Parts: sequence; C-alpha cells; structure tokens
Amino acid sequence: MGKVMLAAVFADSNSSIMNESFAYLHFAGGYLPSDSKDWRTVIPALLVAVCLVGFVGNLCVIGILLHGVWKRKPSVIHSLILNLSLADISLLLFSAPVRATAYSKSVWDLGWFVCKFSDWFTHMCMAVKSLTIVVVAKVCFMYASDPAKQVSIHNCTIWSLLLAIWVVASLLPLPEWFFSTTRHHAGVEMCLMDVPAVAKEFMSMFGKLYPLLVFCLPLLLASFYFWRAYGQCKKQGTKTQNLRNQMRSKQLTVMLLSTVITSALLWLPEWVAWLWVWHLKAGGPLPPQGFIALSQVLMFSISTANPLIFLVMSEEFKAGLKGIRKWMITRKPTVVSEAQGAPARNTEALQDKAPSPEPQTSIAETERRGSPNSNKEETDKAGVPILPDVEQFWHERDAAPPAEDNDPIPWEHEGRETEGCN
Repeated sequence: MGKVMLAAVFADSNSSIMNESFAYLHFAGGYLPSDSKDWRTVIPALLVAVCLVGFVGNLCVIGILLHGVWKRKPSVIHSLILNLSLADISLLLFSAPVRATAYSKSVWDLGWFVCKFSDWFTHMCMAVKSLTIVVVAKVCFMYASDPAKQVSIHNCTIWSLLLAIWVVASLLPLPEWFFSTTRHHAGVEMCLMDVPAVAKEFMSMFGKLYPLLVFCLPLLLASFYFWRAYGQCKKQGTKTQNLRNQMRSKQLTVMLLSTVITSALLWLPEWVAWLWVWHLKAGGPLPPQGFIALSQVLMFSISTANPLIFLVMSEEFKAGLKGIRKWMITRKPTVVSEAQGAPARNTEALQDKAPSPEPQTSIAETERRGSPNSNKEETDKAGVPILPDVEQFWHERDAAPPAEDNDPIPWEHEGRETEGCN
C-alpha cells in the first residue's frame, strides 16, 4: 500500500541493536525492513507473479478495446473500462516492481524521488479506479433503465471526464508526496513519512478522511447504482420486447458488480492496515509485518482479477479474444500462399506464350454450344487450367477425325481386312 507503515525493529544478539524509538517509525514508499529472509523472498516473488499475469490480462483487454474503437465509435462503458485497465497496467509497470525491490532489501537505495513518487503514484492509480467505478455504475444504471436506448456521449465529453478523474485522483494523495522523504537512522538509509509538528493535526485528519473519500464513499455510491440497475433488469425482464438488449444489460450489470465486489474484498485488508497504522496509540499493539505485506499483495492482485473477470464473463471480450487469436493464426499462412502462387504464375506465363490454333467450328459443335448445358460445360472447362501441349493434342484430334468414323459402309471394309489376313 502506498501509505505510511509501521514496523517494529527487533533486537537480535547476532545483529546490530537499534534504538527502541525506531519501533514506531512511519515507513513509506513500500519500504518495510524485516529480519526474516523468507518474507524478503516470498513477497517479491508473489508481486512478480501478480505483475506477469496482470500485465498479460490487461494487455488483452486494452487490445480488444482499441480494436473495437478502430472498427466503430467508442462507447462510454468501453472507454471507462479502458481507463480501469490503464490504471491497472500503470500500477503493475511502475508501482509493483518498486514494492518488490523495496521488500527484498533491508536498506532503501532507490533514491529520494522514488521514495516520494511510490506512495503517491500507487494511491493515485487506486483513486482513479475508485472514481471510474462510480461513473461506470452510473452509466450502467442509465443503460439498464432503457436498454433499447444507447447511452451516447460526445467524445470530447468522455475525454474531459477521464481527464477530470485523473486530475482529482492525483490531488487526493498529495500529502504523501510532501512528507515522504529519505532519512539516515543508525547508519541505515530509510524511506520515511517525516511529518513536522505543525502538520501533525492535518495529517491525522488526512489519515481519517482519505479512506472515506477513496474507498467508502465510492463503494457505497457504486453499490447503490448497481443495486438499482439490477432491480431494473429484473423488473423489465418480462415486459420488454427487446429481449436481447435486456439480457445484455443484465450480463453487463452482473460483470461490473462482480468487479466491484472483488476489488472491495481484495482492497479491504489494506485499509484495515492503514487505519491500524494511522490510529495507533503509544504502547498499542503493532500490526504484524506479514499482514501489512500480504495486504499490499492483495491490493495489487486487483489489477490481475479485473481483466480476468472481463475476459471470462463478457461475451464481447470473449469474441474479441477469439478474433485476435484468429488474426494471429491467419497471418502465418500468408508466406506459404505467396510461395505456392509462384508456380501458378509460371503456368499462366506458359499459356500466354504458347501458340493458340484457330478453332474450327463444326455444325454439331455449334449446336452443342447453343444447347442449355453448353454454358455450364464451358464454365467448368474454363475453371480447370489445361497445359498447352495437352490442349493442342486434343484440338488436332478433334480437327482431324479418323476415316473409319466417316465411312458409310464399314462392314465391307471389315470383310476385305479379313481376306487380306487370310
């Protein structure tokens, strides 16, 4: 979680003993020093696995949506889902690797800028997802109220809405940017939340209001709109004549509602750790390091769960995935077809160079061409390529038939041939 974190620094007889005042340091930037080598190995490995799976899934979703935008006018729902996927893939590319690196080391060596940037960027992307989910729920309710009517918004309005979401989301976690910095303690470089005495009350209010603005209120609003949308789907199920649009509206509502519920469940442990840290009193129990680390892994796994839900529950995404797969398969035989086309072109060149004898049309052949079946025969012959030598052989045979075929009294010749043999 891009939040302030607390960790107890335990004294070990075999290691250097740190001051007990470090037990309640506010760590930031994903920095969480731990004496356990297992945790420093398991948590980065889990984050790397989440990054790989989530990156592939979000890349598929973004490719399908961009392909749909290229073919037709983008819809509001698709633009908002694209915004969710962009926030997810940004988290997996720029935030999760920093967390994995910070967990694997006991010293912060990523620099001052990364210390300030890490928490702010992570919370900005998560806030973008929360605000986008509220807008998606509102548009889904508008669509469910009248499935036959498309919710059409001008492209400039869509881009302005997405820009406003990113601007608001970037302003909400700004206090973390201001007060996160690097400090030396006991000869060790650390990324800490260094809050001056003047701003302690402000940061205490920030610790209470930020979860309310980013998690609680968006979740309540989205749940309200999805509940009304699902009620509209059930109410109009027997009355509407356009059953296909009604079923599509219900599937869309269920898919987006599943996304919201999954995100809330995976994000909840992170906010429990956040509230535990920010409202910790002197002498109170510290949150376990394992709980803090696993809660952040669950938070990043939201970026993996969302594209899987889209690809499994949406028929449009399934069809788009099949289309991409078919496009990738059909690109391979093009080289083979071009290689097979070369002999055909050589054959056509031989036919053009070969001399074509003048046709000798007889009365029977003229009558045969005039018959109804002649057109079909000529079409069949034209469709089958004939080599020049074979064509000339059959033409000479047709043009010069043997004399025996034109003999009016063949039985007399048969008798003479018999006498000659005798």
